[in-house]
Amino acid sequence: MCGIWALFGSDECLSVQCLSAMKIAHRGPDAFRFENVNGFTNCCFGFHRLAVVDQLYGMQPIRVKKFPYLWLCYNGEIYNFKQLQKQFGFDYQTLVDGEVILHLYNRGGIEQTASMLDGVFAFILLDTANRKVFLARDTYGVRPLFKVLTDDGFLGVCSEAKGLINLKHSTSLCSKVEPFLPGHYEVLDLKPSGKVASVELVKFHSCKDEPLHSTCDTVEGLPSAGFDLETVKSNIRILFENAVRKRLMAHRRIGCLLSGGLDSSLVAAVLLKLMKEININYPLQTFAIGMENSPDLLAARKVATHIGSEHHEVILNTEEGIQAIEEVIFSLETYDITTIRASIGMYLVSKYIRKKTDSVVIFSGEGSDELTQGYIYFHKAPSPEEAAEESERLLKELYLFDVLRADRTTAAHGLELRVPFLDHRFTSYYLSLPAELRIPKNGIEKYLLRLSFEDSNLLPKEILWRPKEAFSDGIASVKKSWFSILQDYIDQQVDDLLLEKAAEKYPFNPPKTKESYYYRQIFEKHYSGRSSWLPHYWMPRWVKATDPSARTLKHYKSATQE
Repeated sequence: MCGIWALFGSDECLSVQCLSAMKIAHRGPDAFRFENVNGFTNCCFGFHRLAVVDQLYGMQPIRVKKFPYLWLCYNGEIYNFKQLQKQFGFDYQTLVDGEVILHLYNRGGIEQTASMLDGVFAFILLDTANRKVFLARDTYGVRPLFKVLTDDGFLGVCSEAKGLINLKHSTSLCSKVEPFLPGHYEVLDLKPSGKVASVELVKFHSCKDEPLHSTCDTVEGLPSAGFDLETVKSNIRILFENAVRKRLMAHRRIGCLLSGGLDSSLVAAVLLKLMKEININYPLQTFAIGMENSPDLLAARKVATHIGSEHHEVILNTEEGIQAIEEVIFSLETYDITTIRASIGMYLVSKYIRKKTDSVVIFSGEGSDELTQGYIYFHKAPSPEEAAEESERLLKELYLFDVLRADRTTAAHGLELRVPFLDHRFTSYYLSLPAELRIPKNGIEKYLLRLSFEDSNLLPKEILWRPKEAFSDGIASVKKSWFSILQDYIDQQVDDLLLEKAAEKYPFNPPKTKESYYYRQIFEKHYSGRSSWLPHYWMPRWVKATDPSARTLKHYKSATQE
């Protein structure tokens, strides 16, 4: 996890512009480099490093003797860089996994490069010999990337929007900063002036398609194709274990977020099993957050005891949670209601991990709800086919919601996130299964995923079959939910009259509740006029909902309501 930043064709003094690069310093607390491009005095790269692999030669932009005309700034992890080296005979100069991008590009161009990378990434590749700039981002947008391109060809690129919004440019002070689309690459021509012109934007991978890199990824024990239940269950276990195994690549200590729900518990259990198998000689630290005796804390404690992790509990102080709201919205760059609610706990637990432990590479369960139909409203799907379509829609929009939350809340504290549920092989296989197999059954969401691990003894049965908790409820105390505490506080902050006139003040995505109005005010304070970053609020489907919380759905029954 790092922070990348680059400018092409800047009219303003670069020493002034580079102050914007410092807005993402939190993403790379270990080192910083600012480098001009030879022959282009108005083009430069900025890089904040979190050293996870090759601590000696991992600074960027990456340049190697073999390709002196290539410059690479990337944020991410490429899990198959050794397999690609073996398959194509690449001669690496460093131990940095991202170096493979230079070799792939030299061998087959940008299309093959983006398609053959098994990992999470956002990168800027400059080819001065052919005067081209390339931008690319992984399938689910696990690593963030934003860009601004003016009419006269000034390009700014950054891991987070906050590194671009204050850039100065002669022709337009308020150019449109926008997220770079996941699963795409863009080709731009570099002019002698350092300015650029976009040539094409290409989608190189869709979540349903088996990735091109699977040709050099040998997963041991994967049976032949077929949809009989035993084969499917076995394939799910093998592919998920493989997804966790490849993500063990790190020279820094590995930890795991553990809410006590199915997803993070499965990740933690498989992770610990594999760490033992490869003789990692330190205990796995797991981390849970919640109010005293909250459902999540109790469940996480049970899982940690079962798997034998070194478990840490962070008690959520309501005052601390409320005070963190503004910092969280600034970090997130969104005003989406459910994203902010769920981010507060994750932000505070990440803060604890950074201050109190030496774990840096953090595993988490993001992506499972979207992939395996874990949201409560999937019980209301009119048909298996419509449920399957909704699952794909959610996966495509992850970069606006859960993946955004997971990246920003951890990156704000210099941690690197690993999300095995969003592994390309695992997701494409799961989405290839018949729609009927993937729907909730017997009143239980994620039924197929739970069933696949039933005989594994990885988790206690009551955790494996634990119903979905809304995150803001899971971290709540038995006496009063975090949701209720938030509502009570915000009710005092927003006047009824303000809410009545909300649509006048904020015509795009107008706030409908005091809570959404409160979040929007804070967002506009930091990112005025940038409301289009959120195309729409996250809301459940097939139900009449005015609030994104699962608690508003009839199927949902939290522990605090029993």
